[in-house]
Amino acid sequence: MRYVNELDRLADSLKGRKFHHSAEEPQAAVAAVLTEDANLLFIHRIAYDGDPWSGHLAFPGGRIEDSDTSPRKAAERETVEEVGLDLSEGLSLGRLQDITGSTIPLCVSCHVFGIDALPDLRLNKEVDDAFTVKLSELADRANWVEADFEIRGETKPYPAIDLKLDRKPLLWGLTYRFVMQLLELTGLINDD
Repeated sequence: MRYVNELDRLADSLKGRKFHHSAEEPQAAVAAVLTEDANLLFIHRIAYDGDPWSGHLAFPGGRIEDSDTSPRKAAERETVEEVGLDLSEGLSLGRLQDITGSTIPLCVSCHVFGIDALPDLRLNKEVDDAFTVKLSELADRANWVEADFEIRGETKPYPAIDLKLDRKPLLWGLTYRFVMQLLELTGLINDD
């Protein structure tokens, strides 16, 4: 099958792939939003004390609330709240493999959406910035690094991606792990 772009390949891969989601129910959900020209939306969280993800790069998302009818609905709600982007009418491409975090043992589900282009965004008080990065730049191994991060008082090396953007930290942790799933599903990297 010939794909028009990475979004088409991703949609086909997600449709045809069976995931074994975590035995535990997700407590949080995020939205990986891809534009038609293969740009992936990230947020840069505001830095403040008491937040384990303070100042990190992430996808829009957060904790699942009792009023959310599904993890996907939680990801959609959080995306509206954090960046003003309504995904309820967007193209839902599927769900990645759930991941449980290291910083906080929280099971997170990632829901992938495709949109034509990114509209003007309205950032809430939790978000310092929102921006997109081409999937091809994320897949470029020249941008892959290993850096020391502290988790629960212990510092050790973790894989990360240097986006080479002014005043942006390295992309690592849960979001890095979701990005690697996306890159494998689009065929931009091999799992070898």
